[in-house]
Amino acid sequence: MEFSRNEEESHIIRQRREGDGEGTENDREKNDNLIIAEQNRELVKDDKSLEEKWEIKKLDVQPAKINRGNHSKDENVYPHRSLCDGCSYEIEDGLSVSAFGSIWHSQCLCCLHCHKTIAMNEISISKRKFHRLCYKQHRHLNCYVCTKKIPSTKEGIKYHKHPFWEEKYCPSHEDDGTAKCCSCERLQAYGTEYVMLADNRWLCLECKESAVMDTDECQSLHFEIREFFKGLNMKVEKVFPLLLVGKEALNQAEEENTVPGGLNKQLIVMAREESQRVVQNCKVIAILILNGLPRLLTGYILAHEMMHAYLRLKCYRNLDTVLEEGICQVLGHMWLESQRCSNINAASSSSSQTSPSDTTSKIGDQSDFEKKLVEFCINQIETDESPVYGNGFKKVNEMMVSNGYNLKETLKGIAIASKTLLYQQVGK
Repeated sequence: MEFSRNEEESHIIRQRREGDGEGTENDREKNDNLIIAEQNRELVKDDKSLEEKWEIKKLDVQPAKINRGNHSKDENVYPHRSLCDGCSYEIEDGLSVSAFGSIWHSQCLCCLHCHKTIAMNEISISKRKFHRLCYKQHRHLNCYVCTKKIPSTKEGIKYHKHPFWEEKYCPSHEDDGTAKCCSCERLQAYGTEYVMLADNRWLCLECKESAVMDTDECQSLHFEIREFFKGLNMKVEKVFPLLLVGKEALNQAEEENTVPGGLNKQLIVMAREESQRVVQNCKVIAILILNGLPRLLTGYILAHEMMHAYLRLKCYRNLDTVLEEGICQVLGHMWLESQRCSNINAASSSSSQTSPSDTTSKIGDQSDFEKKLVEFCINQIETDESPVYGNGFKKVNEMMVSNGYNLKETLKGIAIASKTLLYQQVGK
């Protein structure tokens, strides 16, 4: 039997009167709760009715743009509407273009290269929004040096790319006289300036900013490297000259076994790609380094050569060449690592103990290019494939890792390994 709300209330009241005096307080509470619950149900129905009316009003004022996510899967309730993949607005019948797995307004299907509309017979096979010809031009690389399109050959587009800087350029620029920086190895790009040094080496303006040009400028850096070794408990006791010279003078020192400046001694010259020399006669006499290189590169070379000096002063004799160059590379690498995020505080404090020079004004917070140059120098060491320096660094670096980066223990291991290799060579 069904009751309306009023009938049910009357029925409950009659029951209450009939059972007056007989019912308990709990019975009265139950009856009151039934009335309240029924009233709440009616209120909920009223609220839902209001919500439905409000939804209808909202739908009446919706703009033409329709959210894709609001489509009903039941096409009988909401008929399917096609939306343009470009603008997301509804597409009227007969005005659409089907391409790349989507529907478009004809004016919305535009080339990403020339930004003009694409006809169906002009669509590229690249599965991207390009005209056929535009796609070829788009994927055709521009040369970093001359800014022109890199020419294609029968084998396709061929270009050279620096392994670190990743700049792509025409292969012809390798031997057409284009200037290359003697420090960072970048070719001179169109519209940029390079400086030629006295010995015909080229230097880009970024590297020139921190270039160490002469011996006086290098003294604060010399002091910093000595402090670096001291911090590693490998203090270089002897003080000896550090000379910055041009390429011709450096080559002459190697050929004649003499140091420019009157030090005519019988010398043992240790070279690294004509960039630096340690000169000695049973003891270290001087260090020669190529001038005009940026401070970071000069410091790395000096750390490398200072390690050679340390080995001689500590009487490490007859070391295997690969292992000796390897440990020197490791020290150069360690110094560069110390510069990676450093503000070079040690060098700044050393300026008060050395004579003023232009270099001290260059020492401070590293520029963005110097931070990149540190990474370049470190990468050059780590990726070097040469049999002596590259292989030597990898071998000694592995020894350092196995010894917990203990330099003293690594040096002992190098000495023992060198003796073993020497005995093997004598035995042959």
